[in-house]
Amino acid sequence: MSTSSTPGVGPDVDVEVDVVSQIRDAILAGSLVPGQRLVEAELCEQLGAKRGPVRAALIDLEHQGLIERRANRGARVRIVSVEQAVAITEVRQAVEGLCAAKAAQNVTDQQISELRGIGDEMVAALGVGDVLRYSDLNSRLHQLVGSIADQPVADEVLANLRARNVRHQYRLSLRAGRPQVSLPQHLAIIDAICSRDPQAAEMATRAHLGSVIEALQAETDDHGGPFEA
Repeated sequence: MSTSSTPGVGPDVDVEVDVVSQIRDAILAGSLVPGQRLVEAELCEQLGAKRGPVRAALIDLEHQGLIERRANRGARVRIVSVEQAVAITEVRQAVEGLCAAKAAQNVTDQQISELRGIGDEMVAALGVGDVLRYSDLNSRLHQLVGSIADQPVADEVLANLRARNVRHQYRLSLRAGRPQVSLPQHLAIIDAICSRDPQAAEMATRAHLGSVIEALQAETDDHGGPFEA
């Protein structure tokens, strides 16, 4: 493999991409929390990477809006206010509506079985009060709809938006009573996609995320129980 230092070519670029992915994944998983300082030396040790790729990754993540860097103060995971979370969810509403419509156009019989299966598991999880299981299934549902839609650009946009909004998504996903609100909305999305009805799928998705926006607007910036997009 070439060791060229030309931008965009060679193993160093692969290392940088991997470092970006690892830090993004940690933010998505909540391992790196909003406001947490990102010290280059510590990241180098944790990720087994050199300082150059780590620094380049932080610059990339700043451009994506996931972290912020200040002169003489270093980098930290960006804190997203409720107002910003609402704005992010409004964009998600448009993009995920598009993906749901595309999924309804593309869905195969096998994928219909997968979607129905997730819906059944969500009902069962909520029936026994397993909120964490329900939250995991919610994530699986959104991922599967995105996969069926086969819209790589939309996938990239949504990954960025969800990463920026992960704190609010987590708080909302576990809030008492929220799964009971979101379950029929998720089932409506599943029904519309499985019926191969693009318009109904988009409307159901927009209605669901509209409900998320309403719940976010009822939040205070730093209080309230944990909740599910």
